[in-house]
Amino acid sequence: MSSSFDSARVAVIGGGPAGLMAAEALASQGVQVDVYDAMPSVGRKFLMAGKGGMNITHSEPLEPFLGRYGARREQLAPLVKVFDPDALRAWLHGLGVETFVGSSGRVFPADMKAAPMLRAWLHRLREAGVRFHMRHKWIGWDTAADGDTATHALRFATPGGEQAVTFDAVVFALGGASWPRLGSDAAWVPLMASRDVPVAPLLPGNCGFDADWSPYLRERFAGQPVKPVAIALTGVDNKVHNRQGEILLTETGLEGSLIYALSALIRDRILADGAATIALDLAPGLPLERIIAEVIRPRGSRSMSTHLHGRIGIGGVKLALLHEILSKEAFADVDRLAHAIKALPVRLTRPRPIAEAISTAGGIPFEALDERLMIERLPGAFCAGEMLDWEAPTGGYLLTACFASGLAAGRGAAAYLAGLKARSASA
Repeated sequence: MSSSFDSARVAVIGGGPAGLMAAEALASQGVQVDVYDAMPSVGRKFLMAGKGGMNITHSEPLEPFLGRYGARREQLAPLVKVFDPDALRAWLHGLGVETFVGSSGRVFPADMKAAPMLRAWLHRLREAGVRFHMRHKWIGWDTAADGDTATHALRFATPGGEQAVTFDAVVFALGGASWPRLGSDAAWVPLMASRDVPVAPLLPGNCGFDADWSPYLRERFAGQPVKPVAIALTGVDNKVHNRQGEILLTETGLEGSLIYALSALIRDRILADGAATIALDLAPGLPLERIIAEVIRPRGSRSMSTHLHGRIGIGGVKLALLHEILSKEAFADVDRLAHAIKALPVRLTRPRPIAEAISTAGGIPFEALDERLMIERLPGAFCAGEMLDWEAPTGGYLLTACFASGLAAGRGAAAYLAGLKARSASA
């Protein structure tokens, strides 16, 4: 091990937001940081996520913000409170990136783009002495190394062949398993398991779901938004969860912002029961009594479909969904039809593949880490970002926790090195 904190070297493996934030935290303490990434450039998933407008965080009050982390609120709250949305925005302003709050409360860079922010950040990191090693894929530890240094003797597959490099500490920020073409391929899971580090199974988060549509619905309506709608779902906790928003009908089922917001609940229901049935309210702005009154209103020679479109705006893809789910007899029964408009049962059979998901649930549990995010089985090895076992909906919550956990892991690694120096000096 290095005998001087000033000459310590730390590897950061993974060049996404969590890894880069860890690198910045370490470099600010005078530590030599080497960032390794398997891809030709860093931040590829970050850039892809920003193509439709870079949603960096959310402006809602901190308590409901922290509630978005669900079962992992307790573990993430201390990290996010240190680097909360206001601190994140101030940090962005320090990079020369102005931000604004959209009508939904989401926070965006003024130009809505991720690339200028990433360029400014990388420039600052290089100015701080951070070194970048692209096309270096971590493939495990160098078992030929002996003593406690084996934990940090790391092996990389590179274009020039395999390399082994020893560090005083390492921060792992390797992401989950979503969008593997951008680098998050979960190849680290068996490597961690080989060192007896527990890993909760990786599952798709913020994902779409299959619904086994008829060929007619797939061919005629795939790609069409369904809005406004509301969804009611009974979770495995037996609580009824209600949300309103917009969904997208796809060839395979449903996706979109409202589905993503409920994806963890839907996924867990499918895991428990083999399928999940959501109640789709096709007219969330109208009470059931009004729907019943309009459906039973005399319609003369008009068809029921024409009547629904004219009286309550149910047409197009919404009407197609009614025909898809209801039998002819049910559609002709005005009472059953009215109730279906307010609570159409849609059976979702499975989540889309994890490679298509926006994010990943599962990973290294917080119970395997200390308060500095150090893996207790691997002293000097820290974890951050999506490879930790947590999840959150879209809306800026994912990125905020990645930044915050990266900062915590970087500071934790710096504190670990300082402890090594203190023990060495007193020896």
